Amino acid sequence: MRGSRGPRQPGGGRQIAGPRHSFPHARRHSEVAAKRRPSKGDGSQAGKSRPGKQGSEIGSSISAGRSSSEARRWRAPQDDGKQNAPAPRGEGSTHSGVQNVSVSGDESGMRVDRFLQARIPDLSFARIQRAIRKGEVRVDGRRVDANDRLEPGQIVRIPPLRVASAPRASGDGAANKTLEFLKSITLYEDADVLVLNKPMGLAVQGGSGTTRHIDGMLEAMRDAHGQRPRLVHRLDKDTAGCLLVAKTRFAAAALAKSFRSRSARKIYWALVAGVPKPRQGRISTFLAKEQRVEESMMRIARHGEKGASHAVTYYAVVDTAGPSLAWLSLKPVTGRTHQLRAHMAHIGHPVVGDAKYFSRENWQLPGGMQNRLHLLARRIAVPHPRAGVIDVTAPLPAHMQQSWNLLGLDAGRYDPIEQAPAD
Repeated sequence: MRGSRGPRQPGGGRQIAGPRHSFPHARRHSEVAAKRRPSKGDGSQAGKSRPGKQGSEIGSSISAGRSSSEARRWRAPQDDGKQNAPAPRGEGSTHSGVQNVSVSGDESGMRVDRFLQARIPDLSFARIQRAIRKGEVRVDGRRVDANDRLEPGQIVRIPPLRVASAPRASGDGAANKTLEFLKSITLYEDADVLVLNKPMGLAVQGGSGTTRHIDGMLEAMRDAHGQRPRLVHRLDKDTAGCLLVAKTRFAAAALAKSFRSRSARKIYWALVAGVPKPRQGRISTFLAKEQRVEESMMRIARHGEKGASHAVTYYAVVDTAGPSLAWLSLKPVTGRTHQLRAHMAHIGHPVVGDAKYFSRENWQLPGGMQNRLHLLARRIAVPHPRAGVIDVTAPLPAHMQQSWNLLGLDAGRYDPIEQAPAD
């Protein structure tokens, strides 16, 4: 990427042609979906990091003394879970009285909402967030935000919270079907970590009217010590691809730290309307949530505006299909809600099939293509909690593969985003 500056964008953002940097060379997994070994289990950091600290970028070295293929075969020592077992679960009843719980050493740095989710795993995430917002949850006697980080020795007040009985995998037909489904979308698994190939249209977490989601399915993987896998980050419901899950509390803390320190790298692929100029660049804006009649969406905001967060994305054109469509590789430095979709719309090249942010007038979808979101979490590379690096690639989902075939795009083409800077 050359260093010439582009025009200032409205709303305080700037589209800049980013400098070309040498990206650390790394051996990659081959297409995991084609050669995935059978796994034993199934399956803007499940929560967002503190403002200014969250990041997810791609690139990074593959392994400290271990090749990517070796890292994939290597299985970390099994965590017996005894020290990390959550507090006893309520079985369809009220969690008995107010509890004052001390934060342990291995819970240092956990978000308040994740701490509660670990302690009361059957409680819905939405209920946890509501209890925090209402001030029912206190830390050392003070109100807190969901994304506040805990320190060892702090006392967390947990109010009585009603939880629902959860299906168990043992002898439960529905749970067994869930395990089979999770196994079918597993790209990588070891004793600590799981990487899922999340299908388009499947929510990561529950919400209003959403009863089927990945977070709920992970309940079927609860082990004999009461531990269940935990989400490390999120994807939009209609975004397919790599979703990182921690199988133990130890792994969750280590992976969350990697995201906060921006040592976790992610690459997304998108098909967008038109061809961006310059063909490689950096998008830097502030984003704020805007509540509309039936939905909320992110808008470009001004620096200093209440609720606005800085968001940075690198992009590179991989290939084009004439002047009307471009295949982009995207590297988000920050991890804001809908960041990539909002940024692409901001520079005038919205993602094809994006019902929320696509606003180009008189633009028609080419015949034979499905009007579905063409955005894929293509690759994730993150330090393993114990040793080495996890580096996993997701295949194109069916609707994007159909478009690639129709447009004559080669998924094996060199990806220039790997030369993008780390921040």
